[in-house]
Amino acid sequence: MSLRLILGAVALTGIAQATFAANPDVGGAPMFETKNIVENAVNSADHTTLVAAVTAAGLADALMGEGPFTVFAPVNDAFAALPAGTVDTLLKPENKDMLTKVLTAHVVAGDLKLADLRRKVGSDGYANLQTLSGDALSVRFRGDKAMVYSESRNIGTITIGDVDQSNGVIHVIDTVLVPK
Repeated sequence: MSLRLILGAVALTGIAQATFAANPDVGGAPMFETKNIVENAVNSADHTTLVAAVTAAGLADALMGEGPFTVFAPVNDAFAALPAGTVDTLLKPENKDMLTKVLTAHVVAGDLKLADLRRKVGSDGYANLQTLSGDALSVRFRGDKAMVYSESRNIGTITIGDVDQSNGVIHVIDTVLVPK
């Protein structure tokens, strides 16, 4: 085999590996780029509260839609850290509008990877985003650590970023971002 052929094969292998890099696992489950946000989220043991809330709010069909969406997805522990009774109150049918506002305050139109957010950071050090609820989020980087700020001054850290979906991207966060 010629050296040129061997080097060509090595280069193609490197390209294939870079192109087909696997998504990180979330909540002990693989996340597939070929599945949508909801199809992946239901398999994450860390997002059962979020999935229940999305279902109660009637948002599953929307998040299974074409998108693209960027979802800042709080883990179960983030919901558990809310004041006692908050989640139970939000899940009541009579509070569906409030629940919808809270959930859509975690969703931004577009497919914004961490690199995209870093590029959006302005001179003030923040990437300012409008959520589907109409509320604002800001993203700030401290080295490799990305933090998300709500209008109510909740600060979440992206613990797993760039989880590609067929209709967008998920960034796992450790805090529920409460809108105003």
